[in-house]
Amino acid sequence: MRTFYVDIIKPSHYDDDGYVLQWWKAWIPSNSMACLYAIAQDCANRRVLGDDVDIVVNAYDEMTMRVPMSGIVRRQKQSDAEGLVCLVGVQSNQYPRALEIARRLRAEGLTVAIGGFHVSGCLSMLKDLPQDLQDALDLGVSLFAGEAEERFETVLADARDGTLKPIYNYMNDLPGLQNQVPPILPADIVRRYEGSISSFDAGRGCPFQCSFCTIINVQGRKSRWRDADDIEKLIRENHAQGVHDFFITDDNFARNKNWEAIYDRIIELRENDGIRVQFVIQVDTLAHKLPNFIEKSARAGCVYVFIGLESINPENLAHMNKGQNRITEYRTMFQMWKEHGIITYAGFIMGLPNDTPENIKRDIEIVQRELPVDLLEFTMLTPLPGSQDHKTLYENGTWLDPDLNRYDLEHTTCEHPRMSPEVWQQTYADVWDWYYTDAHVETMMRRNAAYGIKPVKIWRLCLQIYGAMKYEGVHPQQCGYLRLKDPTQRRPGRRRLPWLLYAPVFAAETLVKYARFGAYAWKIHKIRRRVQAEGDVRSYTDLAIRPVEDPESEALEMFDLNESSRAAVEKAKKQAERVRKHAETGVAAE
Repeated sequence: MRTFYVDIIKPSHYDDDGYVLQWWKAWIPSNSMACLYAIAQDCANRRVLGDDVDIVVNAYDEMTMRVPMSGIVRRQKQSDAEGLVCLVGVQSNQYPRALEIARRLRAEGLTVAIGGFHVSGCLSMLKDLPQDLQDALDLGVSLFAGEAEERFETVLADARDGTLKPIYNYMNDLPGLQNQVPPILPADIVRRYEGSISSFDAGRGCPFQCSFCTIINVQGRKSRWRDADDIEKLIRENHAQGVHDFFITDDNFARNKNWEAIYDRIIELRENDGIRVQFVIQVDTLAHKLPNFIEKSARAGCVYVFIGLESINPENLAHMNKGQNRITEYRTMFQMWKEHGIITYAGFIMGLPNDTPENIKRDIEIVQRELPVDLLEFTMLTPLPGSQDHKTLYENGTWLDPDLNRYDLEHTTCEHPRMSPEVWQQTYADVWDWYYTDAHVETMMRRNAAYGIKPVKIWRLCLQIYGAMKYEGVHPQQCGYLRLKDPTQRRPGRRRLPWLLYAPVFAAETLVKYARFGAYAWKIHKIRRRVQAEGDVRSYTDLAIRPVEDPESEALEMFDLNESSRAAVEKAKKQAERVRKHAETGVAAE
């Protein structure tokens, strides 16, 4: 018997000081890692390399651990062993770290492949191979573009035979997801995430055409979905190892054409079989228009929903090709989610061509007053490789920051017509403070209490979302609990202090940081206690949670921002009138 090791590594990302981002517990698990782990384990169970080859699969998320590089090298270089190291789910900002890991492993003679959104996005959108991908090929690293279902067995065979191709490009042949191996991570990995949360994709693809999005160019615009049987299988397998919380990673679950059958099956598991399931989903701003979608989301166990709000300014929405966002629907949409007891997150993109610090601050204040959204997550408009924005700028020869590590949605990576890089970066830092004021945190707690949602949930989420940027200095999607730093893994070119010299510095930095964080937690805890101590919290009301009676005729500042806002409202009025006329006459309006 020979042993073939498949070592799956989800690389992390360097912070501004060159340290690898690592945590005692991270917040968001990698679905790419879960998918490839399950596929590789299935290949092992089927002995696809022959009955005389034992495939052993290991997985490492660098966000939660130091990858045992020496152990991987030692195992794969044994006389009776072979192997393949897969750097999986590599995003653009993670590519520099992935390449450094690959460089170290290749120096030891190991076989290495890199896949993920950066490789797939570049190969799907660009005519020429960018230098960063050529650098990997020059190291002898193979590149994998597309999805591993139905293809990984071939890659394993090529790796065993020493005939691994430089590039595997399956971008024009995306597989169906029915009857595919459902994603899963072993319990020892899941326990490294806050709340022991795992992830799965119920489908892939999104029908919209947002210019900043890489999903539509990597996973396609056609909805591909898993069967309800496959979802039940993965939920039961996770239930058997004590995992019940999930991040459903579909970029837009509401546009998964099999969403209702999947929800019905999860509801059955919850209500008939007693399998407790809770999850987070991502949807667009018109998901509430789907009959029964929000109701079934709540029954199936959705506790948080992330909504692609992005802006309240139609000029900005038009620039992003986000025509599906209708500002006259915003209040109705958020209220419907709240009425079903679901906490709302929303994305907000800043750095559009007409943005200035002044009008961004104005828009944030309008959101605070007029929309009952809970948490906002701010990102910079970033031309991610794989997006239409990036392709346009790249092919036009426009300056783009050559350091891919900065493409993390929180750094300036291109020029802005109205803000210098310094002003743009400072505005991004300020926007978190503009939204998460103590007064607005109290308002969010009061609004949720009015809907019957405990304010403690807002307290905890403000610590996570706002605390990530304020005290850890990273976007919440890259954050976790208790930052770990290893000076020996610092980015090449940065000074690497011996641990004995760095330990006192790190200890002092950690003490000060978490003392400040603790003081903030206590401050908003007192706000929470004050809100809960009041009498009838369900009687609270304000403009944002006031029931919407005639959405197109409300006197909102959001509707009068500029000519585009007024035109959007007028268009909505005409559409509503056509719908009313059709309802009255039964004749379709032109």
